[in-house]
Amino acid sequence: MKRVEANDPTAMFHMGLMRQEKGDYDGAFEYWTKAAALGNADAHFELALMYHEGKGVEKDKKKELHHLEEAAIGGELNARHNLGCVEGNNGRTERAMKHHIIAANMGHDGSLDALKLCYRDGLISKEVFAAALRGHQTAVDAMKSPQRKVAEEALQRMEAEAT
Repeated sequence: MKRVEANDPTAMFHMGLMRQEKGDYDGAFEYWTKAAALGNADAHFELALMYHEGKGVEKDKKKELHHLEEAAIGGELNARHNLGCVEGNNGRTERAMKHHIIAANMGHDGSLDALKLCYRDGLISKEVFAAALRGHQTAVDAMKSPQRKVAEEALQRMEAEAT
């Protein structure tokens, strides 16, 4: 709570998550709005989801798009992917592909799948798709580490014990 009182945007974001888990969407909205105002990209993404789903707020495409854009600018990977989907659904294929290329280069599997469809349909060249594949693989490789492997194995053991 001290970090929230100190206006720590990450702490506010996590308080929003805790409120949401308890079904307190008003509280989550309040914390995420404060965190977003302080530049937290994850909070912007959660606000976009709230406006998309209409949980705790009225559905609002304009506000959803605003928060998706802010989250994507802040480096939130799923926001970048979702922007690609929104642009594609709105018929702005070129913009959609640009968002998906950025997200795929950051390691987003869903955006890579979207680019596969674009390549199949002749919307992007072989060279562009190959570059996205290389970028995706580079991002995936960069996230590999011995520590991550140990943590994943420990999580798998814990999940197996819980069942």
